Amino acid sequence: MQKQTLEVVPNEILDSHVDDGPPHPWDWPTAITLWSVHLGALFAPFFFSWSAVAVCVFFYVLSAMGITFAYHRLLTHRAFKCPKWLEYLATCCGAMACQGGPIAWVAVHRLHHGHADRDGDPHGTDKGFWWAHMGWMLSKPPHKLDPDLRTRMARDLESDAVFRWIDRGYILGAVGLGFVLLKLGGWPWVVWGMFVRLTLVYHATWLVNSAAHTFGYRLHKTPDRSTNCWWVALLTFGEGWHNNHHAYPASARHGLKFWEIDMTYMLIRALERIGLIWDLKMAPERAFQARPGDGGRPS
Repeated sequence: MQKQTLEVVPNEILDSHVDDGPPHPWDWPTAITLWSVHLGALFAPFFFSWSAVAVCVFFYVLSAMGITFAYHRLLTHRAFKCPKWLEYLATCCGAMACQGGPIAWVAVHRLHHGHADRDGDPHGTDKGFWWAHMGWMLSKPPHKLDPDLRTRMARDLESDAVFRWIDRGYILGAVGLGFVLLKLGGWPWVVWGMFVRLTLVYHATWLVNSAAHTFGYRLHKTPDRSTNCWWVALLTFGEGWHNNHHAYPASARHGLKFWEIDMTYMLIRALERIGLIWDLKMAPERAFQARPGDGGRPS
């Protein structure tokens, strides 16, 4: 596989989202929602039970894998193909992470790849670690003010009625899950299965934007600051091998060295063996021969 760019994002669209950086007006609905989730997680010690922790772990894996497997590698980069029912089911798992609907998430991530760590990147580290980690969500940079962003950047998903339904209804789905957990396990399951779990998934995902553009080593020369960060990779099931990903964005496999454990790729290969996934895109052989340091220091 040759190094790929996202042809679904024409240059004129990318150029229309150039951002001079913060400060921006506060995005109060998003800020209040995020801080409320974090506040709810603080009650975890008062509602502890081992069954609640188990629920938290189960839904952490399910929702985080939904982000890595479905939102990122499948929908954003089309690194493999699978039956439509599996695509929809995995997307629903990703929606449980409450990081936005699939269309909005994919649109922002494609915009990131088009301007990684430069003007126009929604969460580039060129504007600081905090901005890349979560500051960009708490304010209203230009990409949030564009009502046509989803259609322009993710037209392939916007044209699908099921994805539109998931994109617009994921909050109701999260509320529904909360009520189910309340019914089955009471408030301990809600606090751990919703508030604690969402806080953990949020920060794990955000670390890919911040820490995996700051700490670690580089195997490949890329025009951004992406790095391979082992502890981010462990938290995100392989997404922390981020320099590999920026070098070969359409590759289904992010961990290219034997020590670069990539749990999402393991899932992809397991599903391929039973015939549920096919047409995997892979980085070329030369990518596996690169050594730490070949990519130089983050620019």
